[in-house]
Amino acid sequence: MTDPIRLSKRLVELIHCSRREAELYIEGGWVSVDGRIVEEPQFKVGDEDVVLHPEAVAAPVEPVTLLLHKPAGETLEQTLGRLAPATRAESDHGPQRPLSRHFRKLTALLPLEPAASGLQVFSQQRGVLRRLGEDGDALEQEFVVEVSGELADSGLARLGHGLDYRGRPLPPCKVSWQSERHLRFALKAPQAGQIAHMCRSVGLEVLGLRRIRIGRLAMARLPVGQWRYLGEHERF
Repeated sequence: MTDPIRLSKRLVELIHCSRREAELYIEGGWVSVDGRIVEEPQFKVGDEDVVLHPEAVAAPVEPVTLLLHKPAGETLEQTLGRLAPATRAESDHGPQRPLSRHFRKLTALLPLEPAASGLQVFSQQRGVLRRLGEDGDALEQEFVVEVSGELADSGLARLGHGLDYRGRPLPPCKVSWQSERHLRFALKAPQAGQIAHMCRSVGLEVLGLRRIRIGRLAMARLPVGQWRYLGEHERF
């Protein structure tokens, strides 16, 4: 029986590449051990069958951004736990292959309050972290809000401009009816509980809150509880 050695060393012996190239192949998900993909160069192998994918590319794993349709009632920690290869949306036909590194060191940006559902962003990409982190307050967010009750006189106009929250006047926003029981809110830098407070101020109670857009990026038909990769040419 062969003494166990690092997978990267075994790959160097098999294909006569450099150690760095072997590490990149492995970290990129291009190497299988007895038919199972292994992404850790330090993984120990003995007599197992080690195979390099014929289309393998020795390139660093690039950081990614994941877009998730968060279910209502989940904490941020619970939502983060949903991110795994098995919950990738079937409609996501992008070129990325889910790798274990894609689910590490993710930052939740513009997090939703637990009761809300809708578009939630997790990212490793510096540009996205800056855009939704440092500049996030300048991005318009759109919500669909299910309500009950009777709207007070001039209530729609007051929702758009004239209310305050936590002792401060709220900036103007865009509010319109989507259907008999659903309002659309388009506003910047919403605070936790703000939309529910606004609705109560005009005689309405919030039954459901769903974010459908951040900046220019809409959630579209992403199924509840599933995620997709941010496309190369998509921008917030």
